[in-house]
Amino acid sequence: MLTSQRSLIPKIGLAGVGIGLLTAIMPVYLGLMVGAIAVVFLFFASFEQTVLGLLILRSALDPFSARQIPPLFAIGVDVLTLLYVAVTLLTGRIVRTDKFWWFFTGWVALQGLGVILIPLGEQELNAGAFLDSIREWVRLFSWLMVYLLVMQLQDRLHPQKIISALFFALILPLTAATMQMLVPVSMLPGVLQATKDPISGEISRINGTLGLANTFATFLLLFIGLTYWKLNQSQQRWPWLILLVVLGFFYVSTKTLFSLIMLGILILVLIAPRLSLINLIGGVILFVVVIGLFGSTEFGQQRLASLTQTPLLNPDLDISRAILLSHGDGNSFNWRLAQWSLLIQAWEQSPILGYGLATSRYLTIYNNYAHNDYVRALVEGGIFGLLAFLFFLGIEAAHLIQLVRRTSSTKAQQDLCRVLLAILAAAAVGMITENIWSHTTFFFYWWTLFAVATWNWDRPNLNLRSGE
Repeated sequence: MLTSQRSLIPKIGLAGVGIGLLTAIMPVYLGLMVGAIAVVFLFFASFEQTVLGLLILRSALDPFSARQIPPLFAIGVDVLTLLYVAVTLLTGRIVRTDKFWWFFTGWVALQGLGVILIPLGEQELNAGAFLDSIREWVRLFSWLMVYLLVMQLQDRLHPQKIISALFFALILPLTAATMQMLVPVSMLPGVLQATKDPISGEISRINGTLGLANTFATFLLLFIGLTYWKLNQSQQRWPWLILLVVLGFFYVSTKTLFSLIMLGILILVLIAPRLSLINLIGGVILFVVVIGLFGSTEFGQQRLASLTQTPLLNPDLDISRAILLSHGDGNSFNWRLAQWSLLIQAWEQSPILGYGLATSRYLTIYNNYAHNDYVRALVEGGIFGLLAFLFFLGIEAAHLIQLVRRTSSTKAQQDLCRVLLAILAAAAVGMITENIWSHTTFFFYWWTLFAVATWNWDRPNLNLRSGE
């Protein structure tokens, strides 16, 4: 009897540990499971509203990255989209696609070669590189699924209704950003901690719910472009004008230097088709005001002053010396020069096909991202990968230009395509010094808008549903 009781002790202990673990993880994962079941039910019971809800929700998920919520959300969207497509085909209905989606599919499939390269390559990389490569491909695949999912709303909702709904995605990020500016750091929850000022050590660079100030800046840039589009489409302009000012204020408060250049490109491309003295003066004044607000803070002054200690604005400082100084001067631009130099040296060892998808941060002593999406494409995909990346960006631009010139496009649709072209141009310039390609939330909404822009906006049934 005693022996039998003793044999039960380990079992009771294991059961206790199991119950303890379930108690710890149950609230999160049980909630996710229940939520997933509810979403699947709503997905088929109320398709349009559920899709809009998922689109709006995405901007609030990044603070929970430690719990892998954004990846789980992306995989969930992928599964839902594929399930919907399967049911649609089985019931004999039409799955909506377009020519660009098929091109996009081929390009994403091509990126899969970058995953295969890692185990087949001769370079010895960290074991985590292969897992990161798989995650990166799944991320790209999720963009493709978002595009496909939004395409299924065609003939169900008017494009302007979808775009209007996207503005609800601003509520939580702007609320979080406001809290970061007004609430003492000690009272902020950990998931809303903003970026610290390297000079004062205080919270100064807001990031909303986007994790980093840089990602928040690109997110705001996209909605600044959308707000400008709404401003020109609406008869009541003052609400959109107020929102534009608010977004501009938060945009400057991110205190990201590259975002100022991106905003300048956005303004330039937007006013170029309708260039007049008034538009030019207005654009210049807006850009000067933004630069002035940025330079009015100690952090902004320090960032602007740091440019004078780079080869860009200091003719007495060559690139080699800037790279040597980067190890101790704290100048982020000089650090980028050093990072790019090391990556180019690594690329020379595998110039044709590169090292594989998402491997750039494993190739230098800094263990950091490339901070230049063109260098990243070159190192990870070789010459072939860089050309494929440039070709992909070029096709995006060409597709938008074709939509602008299409005779069946409405004025609102043409104006939206011009705004998207301006955002694309700004992003392409930002890619020179930043990791724009890794800004998942930005591209989540980018591909939503890109899909909507391809529709026929002038169908009678859409106008009846627009509610405009």
